Amino acid sequence: MAPALREEIARRYGTPAVVIDLDRVARNIARLQAACDAAGVANRPHIKTHKSPIIARMQIEAGARGITCQKLGEAEVMAASGIDDILVSYNLIGPHVVERLGRLLRESPARITVAADNPVTVAGLPDAAQAGGRTLDVVVECDTGRKRAGVETPGEAVALARDIASRPGLAFAGLMLYPPPGGVAAAQAFLDEAQAGLAEHGLSARIVSTGGTPNIPEIGQIRGTTEHRAGTVIFNDRMMIEAGVATLDDCALAVLARVVSRAGAERGILDAGSKTLTSDTGGGLDGHGLMPDHPGARIAGFAEEHGFLDLRACAERPPVGTLVEVVPNHVCVVVNMVNELVAVRDGAIVGTIPVAARGLIA
Repeated sequence: MAPALREEIARRYGTPAVVIDLDRVARNIARLQAACDAAGVANRPHIKTHKSPIIARMQIEAGARGITCQKLGEAEVMAASGIDDILVSYNLIGPHVVERLGRLLRESPARITVAADNPVTVAGLPDAAQAGGRTLDVVVECDTGRKRAGVETPGEAVALARDIASRPGLAFAGLMLYPPPGGVAAAQAFLDEAQAGLAEHGLSARIVSTGGTPNIPEIGQIRGTTEHRAGTVIFNDRMMIEAGVATLDDCALAVLARVVSRAGAERGILDAGSKTLTSDTGGGLDGHGLMPDHPGARIAGFAEEHGFLDLRACAERPPVGTLVEVVPNHVCVVVNMVNELVAVRDGAIVGTIPVAARGLIA
């Protein structure tokens, strides 16, 4: 941002302010869509990063088939905005969430698909389908090396698919994968074995969904893939730079903060602490954000409203009052901390975009 733009944002909105560059956002949307188109797979971007129906619409208008939501609350917001094809990529368990899912199926015309990796999740879903008065598509989440969620073997995937297909109101729709970068071969072996097992029981995976911004260079390399889910790419962050899938020029979001104290020659305080940048280290990155204009500066630690600057290696140490940009370690958690994003285009403020699904973690 130019100095004059920083000053104008600070004057209108105060600091810290979370700012997005819509020109870069548009480039990032086009980049992901082009990668999916070139690989012959559908683009189903994950909205957990931006949590905004406005930005989701931009992705759909650029060619995305539908969207991915991590939690049901996000899906409720997106469906209410008129988005009509939604995958909820998370186990939905418990009477409260099943009741809400049934209401969403009943009240929204959107096509809703949900994920499951265990029989407990599957057992609750027929109640939602019955309440919604329509069939509910379910994909089986598979662990292909990330060791987070997902069935661990192809045999378990087939068994869970059969369980889904046997339940009233449910339809087995396919398989959902999230392999680690470099995990194409292992994911392919898992998928091939699972597909063969499904065929033995008269089932087939209409959807084979892969995911992750770090996996964008590998989109389409797993044979049989039908769609890809990527979220962080919309804004990018320091983690994606470290992973080698983004450059600083690809980072469309920055926190505009102000230096509010320089009590020592080699240290300072930003007005952005853990309640803005969060304590997420981004997988062990050094410090809590990147300050491009002050490359030697480290955000070494936090209090709630204080970012502790270590300026020992900083050639030009910012004085009190300086406005600085911070590229977060992990952009998704930063967006979830604020009510709105300040939007700029072509070097000028164009308004704000509400973070409509902020805090919807259930």
